[in-house]
Amino acid sequence: MEFFQYALEACTFDNLLWMTIGALVGSILGALPGMSADTGIAIFLPLTFNLEPVTGLITLGAIYVTGSFGGNITAVLINTPGTSDSLFMTLDGYPMTVRGEGLRAIGITTFSAFIGGMIGSIALLFIAPPLAQIAIKFGPWELFLTTLMGLIIILGLVKGGMLKGLISASLGFLCTMIGMDGITGLSRLNFGIKPIYDELPLLPVVLGMFAVSQVLALAADKTETISIDKSSMKGSPFLSLKDHLSMLFNNIRSSIIGTVVGIIPGAGTTVAAGISYNLARKGDKHPETFGKGNDQGLATVSAANNAVVGGSLVPLLTLGIPGNGTSALFLGGLLIHGLAPGTQLFNRTPETAYGLFFGLIMANFFILLIGLFGAPIYAKVTKVPINILIPIVGSLCILGAYTYRNLAFDNFLIIIFGIIGYYMVKADIPMAPFVLAFVLGKNTEIHFRRSLLLTDGNLASVAFTPLAIALLTVDLIFLLSPFWGDIKKFFKKDKELAL
Repeated sequence: MEFFQYALEACTFDNLLWMTIGALVGSILGALPGMSADTGIAIFLPLTFNLEPVTGLITLGAIYVTGSFGGNITAVLINTPGTSDSLFMTLDGYPMTVRGEGLRAIGITTFSAFIGGMIGSIALLFIAPPLAQIAIKFGPWELFLTTLMGLIIILGLVKGGMLKGLISASLGFLCTMIGMDGITGLSRLNFGIKPIYDELPLLPVVLGMFAVSQVLALAADKTETISIDKSSMKGSPFLSLKDHLSMLFNNIRSSIIGTVVGIIPGAGTTVAAGISYNLARKGDKHPETFGKGNDQGLATVSAANNAVVGGSLVPLLTLGIPGNGTSALFLGGLLIHGLAPGTQLFNRTPETAYGLFFGLIMANFFILLIGLFGAPIYAKVTKVPINILIPIVGSLCILGAYTYRNLAFDNFLIIIFGIIGYYMVKADIPMAPFVLAFVLGKNTEIHFRRSLLLTDGNLASVAFTPLAIALLTVDLIFLLSPFWGDIKKFFKKDKELAL
């Protein structure tokens, strides 16, 4: 009965109005390179001060939900991730657009993001406290094993082209070494360049590798439009029942993975999307089509990404521990209104806590509205002449790189990595291993070294806890799974020789 009352309170006119404003702002900022849900929340934090606490938090929640989705649209249509969360969308989304299936790609990423967001939000509503108690048990060693999962996934992505894949991953590891040492605080490999004294910034590097490289490729290919198929405007973002059923299992599994990974502080969307993508690829009848425009590949990462939203708020609201950077900003929203995360939030102001939960659930419906009904408009970008599209996309990339840190130097970085990405594409070197290594490499190093420091080099003291053993088992499964077929063939051949 109380749940029903809280749901009604979340549906007041003021809440719905501000939720709509937040959803529109989030989707626009998410789609613009260099902008993100973080930007929207930072802008709206002072604006929510004069609102009711539940209204302010619902507004921030709507920005978070749709901001996580907004980057999918540009990633799918023009190979330009609006946010770093949308990196995996480019693997299968953009090839679909090139084939003339832009509308279908938007439909897949929209429905899957909706399912992921709903499962993540419902999990936040019902199972937040018990899941948060598990997350608090993650120490440096457990966090190392978690981020290691994302790095092991590289092996699955590069199987069949191991040398080129490892070249890409090695370049990513090398780039992540540049900047401040996370343990000693000393800068390394910066070559005396002050703007990279602390680190190579994520967004300029990613935009350069994916977006600027694509701009250079389009200019070099001298094609008229992005889409090769002239009938690209045909079709619909509304999928058939058969399509939905075929993707349902991957969507639900990826949503659960995204929710669980989101709960673990510091793991983030890259780990969730990587694990989900690897599992979907291994279980597919045609794994060789992943990375070339596979429906399941696009669906699984879309669901995982948006499920992280609900998961990342679990440790924040129950323990006061932000799951990622965006939820850390969310903590500011709570404090502005005099709300303390933890048991007091649920005991003293349950109407605010549960109002936020129901607001997040309703905000996910804006994903459907924005994605499905806006798809025919978005898809037209694939028919824009290249000589018009290139300067527009290039300008957005330059602007996005600059606004990330407000440093002109980042414009040089985006061009440098754009050239590197262009020649990687020409040499058929995959960029996904680079991104995984670059995003996860630094955290993996820090967690491992911190584990060594805390145990005085005796990892045996932390390596055999039940949680660590479970994570290590999963890591070993991921490590061996790409080669399982080869291992079985080897033993079968060895057995035949013995006979």
